[in-house]
Amino acid sequence: MEERLKKQLDFILEIDKEKNIFRQTHLSGHGRAENDAEHAWHMAVMAWLLKDYANEPVDVARTMMMCLIHDIVEIDAGDTYAYDAEGLKTQQAREDAAKERIFSLLPEDQRAELIALFDEFENWSSPEARFAHALDNLQPLLLNNSNDGGDWKAHGVTARQVYGRQRKTRLGSEPLFEVTDGIIREQIRKGNLPEE
Repeated sequence: MEERLKKQLDFILEIDKEKNIFRQTHLSGHGRAENDAEHAWHMAVMAWLLKDYANEPVDVARTMMMCLIHDIVEIDAGDTYAYDAEGLKTQQAREDAAKERIFSLLPEDQRAELIALFDEFENWSSPEARFAHALDNLQPLLLNNSNDGGDWKAHGVTARQVYGRQRKTRLGSEPLFEVTDGIIREQIRKGNLPEE
């Protein structure tokens, strides 16, 4: 087999492991824990469907690819829960090491391209990155809303914490932040999300 193809197939098989990385978010309707691959797929579909709500014009294919690769590093680094203060302290270092190992399985040109795309997402450095982050914030919020705030309740999360995480959503999409704000207010009203 040609070396380039072998590297590509090795990478394809490696990223299958993303299906085994389970998140704290549960599937809608009080389902099981969602895995990273499901989260990425869901975000990619959202990018296409909701592209008209981005604050700036976006290359939707580029945004979708960001959505699909943004959590590949969790194969090595593990999922860091958004409200885990201790885990967040080491997240960057764990993900940087994972990025180097996993993307280095690819041929050099594709490695460089995907690392650049990953870094663009991480740095919020383009309209596509900002919109992808808005989707990354909205997707678990929608699932949690469908589960009566069950994941927030299980972890003792407050509305202040959720707003802290969601405040940057408006950098990618003001309309989606308005939806987010409405969901948070409704969950507070229902008693599923304490304010403090």
